[in-house]
Amino acid sequence: MSHTERSRLHLLASLALGAAAPALAWAAETENTEVKKDEAANQLVARADEIRFPRESFQTEITITNFSGEQEGETRKFRVLSRGNENTIVLTLEPASERGQALLMRGRDLWVFLPSVSQPVRLSLAQRLTGQVANGDLARANFAGDYNPTLVGTETVDGQAAQVLELTAVDRSVTYSKVKYWIREQDGRPMKAEFYALSGRLLKTCHYENFKEMAGRTRPTRLIMEDALKKGEKSVLSYENMALRDLPERVFTREYLKRLE
Repeated sequence: MSHTERSRLHLLASLALGAAAPALAWAAETENTEVKKDEAANQLVARADEIRFPRESFQTEITITNFSGEQEGETRKFRVLSRGNENTIVLTLEPASERGQALLMRGRDLWVFLPSVSQPVRLSLAQRLTGQVANGDLARANFAGDYNPTLVGTETVDGQAAQVLELTAVDRSVTYSKVKYWIREQDGRPMKAEFYALSGRLLKTCHYENFKEMAGRTRPTRLIMEDALKKGEKSVLSYENMALRDLPERVFTREYLKRLE
């Protein structure tokens, strides 16, 4: 190849690189923006998780009242002990006939212990506990750990600006396949959530209400879960007596459950 031909090829390569540079820069900028966007979404969800429940070990009592239309139905009461949102025990307090039943969650593995059955039974987080409430709604409230969030926009909810996120399940073991989540811009409080099945069907909607001081922070003390298909079917969850409590790892074992009251 002659010197002239080499010079011409070098010039063409330089021109091509120069033309591609803006596109490459745009691609890099877009990638960085997406990373920042995901980081922002993760931070929003983690912050809302901390508002809903303490990061530390805690105990709380939850009364669930089911409604069909305006007709009040079954009421159930539970005591929840949680350690870092990874290990949880859900004890049934009422009705008295079911007192002694317990759910034990370690990671995403969930078992039910029944006084009349010698061996624990493995359950799904998505399985219904009562009314519109699934096992995972009480046993595992770790949106940041269970979903990959994406910030999709902003909306107004009840006259207040909210950031809207879509949460996609990290795998099929979590409670819901997808969650649409509204978080208040002003202070990061959770406002509303829609829960979806793997098929994409909307299962139910949850509203976070009645924020009060509990366990050192202002938190939602009432959740209203409404069935998406059966109008008027809903469950109201009332949280009481939430307090930080030292709960060592050994508490969250099958052997220790029988010692809890």
